[in-house]
Amino acid sequence: MTKTNLMDKYPVFSLHVKKNEISFKNADDIIAYFQERIQEHPVATFIAIFDHYQHTSSLQDATIAPEIKDAKNIVFCFGKQLPNAKMLAVRPRSIGVCELDESFEVSFLEVPNEQLQKVVYEWVEALKTQA
Repeated sequence: MTKTNLMDKYPVFSLHVKKNEISFKNADDIIAYFQERIQEHPVATFIAIFDHYQHTSSLQDATIAPEIKDAKNIVFCFGKQLPNAKMLAVRPRSIGVCELDESFEVSFLEVPNEQLQKVVYEWVEALKTQA
C-alpha cells in the first residue's frame, strides 16, 4: 500500500494488485467484498455503489484513460460522532476500485479518525490474502 498526496493536497492510500495474485475476477467482486466488510462492522453503514465508469462514459467529451476498464466507488459512513458541522466535509467515506487490463487499483482518502483509518487500511490490505 502506498500513500500519496493527490494534487499535492489529498492524502490517498492505494493498493495496486495483479489480477493473477488474488481471487477476485472484476471490480464488482471487490466491491462485494467491501460491502461484506461494511455490513459486518458494528458502526459502518452502507450507502451506495457509484459506477464512476458508466457515469463518466455517458458524458459528452468525457475522457477515460484507455487502460481503465471499470471504475466504481463503494460509499459508506462510520459516523459514530458528529462533533461539529465541518465533519460533514469528510463524510461519507468511499473506497474506489479501478479495474485495469491485468490489475486492480484500490484507493481511499485518509480517514480523519485513526482507529477507523486502520480498519479501512486493513480491509484493503486483506485483498492480498484473497488468493
